[in-house]
Amino acid sequence: MSTTEYYTIPPSDLEWNLKQDYTTNFQWEYQDGRESLLNLYEKGKIKQWNASERIDWSQELDPENPEQMPDESMPIFGSAPYERMTKKEKIEARTHFQAWQLSQFLHGEQGALICTAKIVQQVPSIDAKFYGATQVIDEARHVEAYSRLLHEKFELAYPITPTLKSLLEDVLNDSRWDMTYLGMQVLIEGLALAAFSSIRDNAQNPLAASVNAYVMQDEARHVAFGRLSLRDYYPQLTQAERDEREEFAVEACYAMRDRFQAEEVWERLGLPVDECARHMSESGFMQNYRSDLFTRIVPMMKDIGLWGPKIRKGYEQMGILGYCDANVEELSANDQRVAEQFDRDIRERMQDIESVAADAV
Repeated sequence: MSTTEYYTIPPSDLEWNLKQDYTTNFQWEYQDGRESLLNLYEKGKIKQWNASERIDWSQELDPENPEQMPDESMPIFGSAPYERMTKKEKIEARTHFQAWQLSQFLHGEQGALICTAKIVQQVPSIDAKFYGATQVIDEARHVEAYSRLLHEKFELAYPITPTLKSLLEDVLNDSRWDMTYLGMQVLIEGLALAAFSSIRDNAQNPLAASVNAYVMQDEARHVAFGRLSLRDYYPQLTQAERDEREEFAVEACYAMRDRFQAEEVWERLGLPVDECARHMSESGFMQNYRSDLFTRIVPMMKDIGLWGPKIRKGYEQMGILGYCDANVEELSANDQRVAEQFDRDIRERMQDIESVAADAV
């Protein structure tokens, strides 16, 4: 079945044509590569994987709680509308929220695919073009994996939420290559990693958990790509140019903190939208999500050199300045370890199955 038949809310259009104006850069110096980015390029080539083979798509989702997430992960858990629901209505709400969240992952990954292709065209160094090319195939694989999860397992999908669409539009409409990096590699990827980790670390369903674990393994390299490239570039800018980028980053962080309230889900289910959104904003689920989100983003901003008075004041007002000393490299290394543990668990499970089958002969 086509995606159109799975959308719970018919999208206004099935395609989004965004006109852009930017310069494509050809680079005739092929030996001027930074060792750090060339090493990342080597890792990007080695770590490629096939979503059709690495993920066990024979696994099914739970019919009452597809990802088998704890009740507290439902952002309206404990609210008056939630308490009034029947068991059947809670199952429907849980399924729709999980499908909405995965739908935003899917749309965001297509955004990352488009942004990375733009980076390959624009970036003025051959080493970044090389690595960016590996990320393009990574993002295509992520689109494939989330699309398959929604189409084959959920049979349910939601259109792109307006806040994510607005963020992507801001990033893609800016003609400067570093703004594509900043918007996608640092901010939107940071947003995605926080959401991915909540499922990877809490889902009891092995299919849902593994998809997010494997995607996060790739995203760890993508974040490093943004850090290495921008850390070299931003010291070259004037203070006024850095101020402009800091203002953009603060505004994006406000949007990511306050404007992902799943209103489409609550409206689709006939629930009081404002009450649900208000509870979601104040819930323990969102507090944990924001902690994960800004643990990823804030130290990145400091690391790449966007740490002037404007951004520190903005982050202080948001109450997130304290995240600046989080160890981003350790978080990325852990994402790698977790994905490798999923692989080991799968191998052990297959060996157990084969052993039982051999004993039965």
